[in-house]
Amino acid sequence: MWNFWQSANGRPALRRGDVTFPNRSRSYDATRHAVRFWGYFRSMENSFFVSTDALRRIQPGMKLDETGFLKAFDDNRDLICATAAKVYANGSKGSYDLTVSDF
Repeated sequence: MWNFWQSANGRPALRRGDVTFPNRSRSYDATRHAVRFWGYFRSMENSFFVSTDALRRIQPGMKLDETGFLKAFDDNRDLICATAAKVYANGSKGSYDLTVSDF
């Protein structure tokens, strides 16, 4: 018999770090000074926030307004999602903040 965390052949079906980011939606949260996006582990949805300071680190010279923050996110989505997966693998929380030190 196999459990929730195993596939039928006994190997792990998904590891904790196997969060995915199929939802291309993102939005600027002016209160948090961050771009919000969503990741999924199985059926669990998690909120992720990448700070504007982190965006400035990975894309210096970007426009410092909502349009600029969203464009910087879109231009660096692969790097941001890979970093988010690493942060997610480090522990379970309600939401995940990506800061300058993560990049």
